[in-house]
Amino acid sequence: MEKSVGRSGRRDEKPLEIRELPYRATPCLHSPLTQLYGKNYSMETPPKAISEAEELRVAIESHNRLYYQLDAPEVTDAEYDRLMRRLEKLEAEYPGLVTPDSPTQRVGAAPIEEFGTITHTIPMLSLKNVRNREEAVEFDAQIKRFLKLAPDADIEYAVEPKMDGLAVELIYVDGKFTKGSTRGDGITGEDITANLRTVRSIPLTLAKSDDVVLPRLLEVRGEVFIPLDRFNELNNERELAGEEPFANPRNAAAGSLRQKDPAVTAKRPLDIFCYGLGATEGITFRGQTHTYTIGYLKKLGLKTNPETKQVRNIIEALNVCTRLEEERESFGYEIDGAVVKVDTISLQEDLGEIARSPRWAVAYKFKPKEEATLLEAITLSVGRTGAITPVAELAPVEIGGVTVRHASLHNFDEIKRLDIRIGDTVVVQRAGDVIPKIIRVEKEKRPKETQKFALPTECPVCKGEVTREKAILYCSSTLTCPAQVTGSIAHFVSKRAMNIDGIGEKQIAQLLESDIIKDISDLYSLKEGILAGLDRWGELSAKNAVKAVEGSKAPELARLIYALGIRGVGETGARLIAEEFRGLEAFMALQHGSKWEEKDEERPEVQYVIKILAALSDIHGIGEEIANSVVDFFSEAHNRSVIERLLGLGVDPKVPKEAEGSLAGKVYLFTGTLTGISRDRAREMVERAGGRTVTSMSKTVDVLVAGAKAGGKLAKAEKLGIRVIDEEQFIIEMGEMNEK
Repeated sequence: MEKSVGRSGRRDEKPLEIRELPYRATPCLHSPLTQLYGKNYSMETPPKAISEAEELRVAIESHNRLYYQLDAPEVTDAEYDRLMRRLEKLEAEYPGLVTPDSPTQRVGAAPIEEFGTITHTIPMLSLKNVRNREEAVEFDAQIKRFLKLAPDADIEYAVEPKMDGLAVELIYVDGKFTKGSTRGDGITGEDITANLRTVRSIPLTLAKSDDVVLPRLLEVRGEVFIPLDRFNELNNERELAGEEPFANPRNAAAGSLRQKDPAVTAKRPLDIFCYGLGATEGITFRGQTHTYTIGYLKKLGLKTNPETKQVRNIIEALNVCTRLEEERESFGYEIDGAVVKVDTISLQEDLGEIARSPRWAVAYKFKPKEEATLLEAITLSVGRTGAITPVAELAPVEIGGVTVRHASLHNFDEIKRLDIRIGDTVVVQRAGDVIPKIIRVEKEKRPKETQKFALPTECPVCKGEVTREKAILYCSSTLTCPAQVTGSIAHFVSKRAMNIDGIGEKQIAQLLESDIIKDISDLYSLKEGILAGLDRWGELSAKNAVKAVEGSKAPELARLIYALGIRGVGETGARLIAEEFRGLEAFMALQHGSKWEEKDEERPEVQYVIKILAALSDIHGIGEEIANSVVDFFSEAHNRSVIERLLGLGVDPKVPKEAEGSLAGKVYLFTGTLTGISRDRAREMVERAGGRTVTSMSKTVDVLVAGAKAGGKLAKAEKLGIRVIDEEQFIIEMGEMNEK
């Protein structure tokens, strides 16, 4: 039962009900019914496997809903992973089991060249803005005049937070998610189906229940966003990896959904709130309200905003708007206003729209959280990866109830773009818990004596050489720069790196302050007696720490490479490099950095650097940017000396075993579109059989797997005489190898 409110304001109890409409033989414009996919089971797929796969999909999607939407998980992560691994194994054994709505396909689509378009059946209109109570009251009066109601009549409204994210439309056919798009221009949006599949809070299959009619077609509108705490984590991760942080959550969400590679989108902490409907087939909401519709969407397993409220009149609506503005900092996501909607669906239809805005809804915009203040100085900070970041030092100013003294300038291109100078009056914006940023300069208030900010030519901490990558400057003395040393040692001893227990950040800071260590290599010279004599150290803790250091001397090569903290090289990248080069010798021999293009390319040592770069770039998952970062790291004399000392003190990394399997030593390259299996799955099959995959064409490639619309790589492979097979032949050969 759900409470409803009539125009009189009296609340009555009435059952939830939706009238089912007869099926329409002629679908609406671009109806997804014509695009409904079917199962692709082959005659060789055992019925038992089909049944088990379907049961696994239902169970996994149910656990996804409990975890990502209801925050009420019923199984451990380990149990969830077990279910997912079993489904992945089944689909690998029987490719015909793979369906677009399978949980395994959330990251399964291949990168695309460009986005297609989808025309919205019903336009996604923009909202007219009101900025104060007077304008909101006038909006209410206009509705009453249009409906010929008395000025003192009450109109029921629904009020919900106005999310600051990216508007999208999700299309479900017979309960299956089939298409998804951006709002675009309101008429046509970008087809981002593959990327939306990676958002865990978007169900791939709608929930079924006895009291809810599952429509044949349901077009759902929603807003994709990134929660503020996850946004801050994302930016921290990007800075640690040497990447430029995102300016704000909205830009991060929009950019994530427009990635050409869904695997990148899948790594972003995207979430969604669904707030309305487009076209439907098989049901009608004519006799219902917007707040009822929200409840209906929730019953289908779609995530909705719990802050949506039903009120009796515009005064109550404004009270909710005021509360939302006062509490906006507590929600954990960005909102820039509230949306006020006429609640009754039939009244919405009667009111219609004006131009490209509905008459029945309006956006109540909150006051912007920005203030003007004086820029007193620009200081430079150096992070763990050596990224040199400019920070604006401001005359204290209160923004949104918080005193702001610093603002991020992100990078040096931002200083140039805004033409920021010390002594300027700048406008600072603060959004949620995100670091405040300067959005513009009030140049009419600029003093005459101000000068442009000069780029640093050396590290502000260690005076080491500065290198530039795009808009970011880096100190190249990764292992010896004091600003980077604490972070580099903490990373080195961490569990996923060298796993040295008993030495945390506090102990590292103490050892550095006591001048007992200067870099990571000094850890291997620690003595129990020296440690036991320090404050907060005892004989047992000193003994355990030295024992842990000693026990880390024989790490896997991949662990050591990861522990070195090379910019952009994570655990996966470290493993790929270790498997490819099987030692540090190639890099330790480098005497020139990646600035080889400025030198004589005919010289043997420069050719050697070029060769290393090419080999690194050809490893799937590495690429040119990380390859340059690796070469830069090993070309820095300070870094090489630290590593040489590590090796001299007994650190002896274990080299990965040679690849085993029927494809050992074979190199595969995939091109074009694969339809029966994802690229990630295909690469996994090759690697499990001992082979290796690359992303660029060269003479080292043994087999090219050409999917639909294969282009230049296919032509080049034929020219080089490389074996070419299609997707069907690839699956057959992989199956034969598994049998062997």
